Amino acid sequence: MSTRGGIDLGGTKIQAVVVNGAGRPLGDARAPTPHDGGPADVAEAMSAVLREAATAAGVEPAELSGVGVGSPGDVDAATGVVSNVVNLPNWAAGFPLAETLAGALRTQVAIGNDVQVATNAEARLGAGKPYSSLLGVFWGTGVGGGIVLNGKAWVGRGAAAEIGHMVVRRGGARCPCGRRGCMEAYAGRGAMEARARRLNKRGRRTRLFEIMEDRGRDRLTSGVWERALTQGDGLAEELIERALKALGAGVASAVNLLDVEAVVIGGGLGLRLGEPYVRRIREAMMPHLFNDDRPPAVELSTLGDLGGAIGAALLVPARRKAPAKAASLSERTSQEA
Repeated sequence: MSTRGGIDLGGTKIQAVVVNGAGRPLGDARAPTPHDGGPADVAEAMSAVLREAATAAGVEPAELSGVGVGSPGDVDAATGVVSNVVNLPNWAAGFPLAETLAGALRTQVAIGNDVQVATNAEARLGAGKPYSSLLGVFWGTGVGGGIVLNGKAWVGRGAAAEIGHMVVRRGGARCPCGRRGCMEAYAGRGAMEARARRLNKRGRRTRLFEIMEDRGRDRLTSGVWERALTQGDGLAEELIERALKALGAGVASAVNLLDVEAVVIGGGLGLRLGEPYVRRIREAMMPHLFNDDRPPAVELSTLGDLGGAIGAALLVPARRKAPAKAASLSERTSQEA
């Protein structure tokens, strides 16, 4: 059977999809990411969302060729262990995510970095198809990156493309990772919300939190930011402008190092704010590009919210093979674009 499952674990949502051999979605589902408990609770929620997607596709999870997972944090593709997921609570120590999901879903599980698998999907099926080298920049709760060079994913020793933790200001704002001056400290939605709360407590007026409450949210989602910008909220505009400047400097610096043909912008904020803000990121990059006479193409993701889950599904070979340990499957596929 060539159907495969994919799960994209995000800071605010879990997205699951079942695809056919060509990567076309047959069914999908999503749910909020649990922020109570720990990694075992998150794994249970991931299993439930994948089962819902499989039901929508008319299959049982055990009938799938396998399930791929795109996870944030430090991902060991060889063992399926994930640690240091800074945007989720109580997930510092290593947790056997692939093994846990494989037991719950009764199929083999491959695991990779969430942004890298989304970048792989854009390279194979989306906005990156025309290019042999590209940088994926996924602007959401944090700022993640993925690299494809000469048609192949580049993961380094396992932690390549952590673009959100490139330093854009030495000794600058404190990042959720604990360091200072990272791009994510200025552009990550989590860090932006923390700053908005601090400024609001000091008396800065904003509709961000009113919109959040009106929408029944407990955090400043991408949709909340979009609505605040549409309403001309001054603080939202200020923090987004600050984020764009950081993105421009950080992404341009990565391009100066790699000289890729294209940059693909995705993630919750990137997709929600869309092409107008992709143009603004492009403009913010220009002053920092060494080769400003031939800048890379800067494209909006075309796979949308399903891109990460589709990319995760592509970690699994399209045809069923003899049962294998999740670790060996992950190790074999994590390097493929």
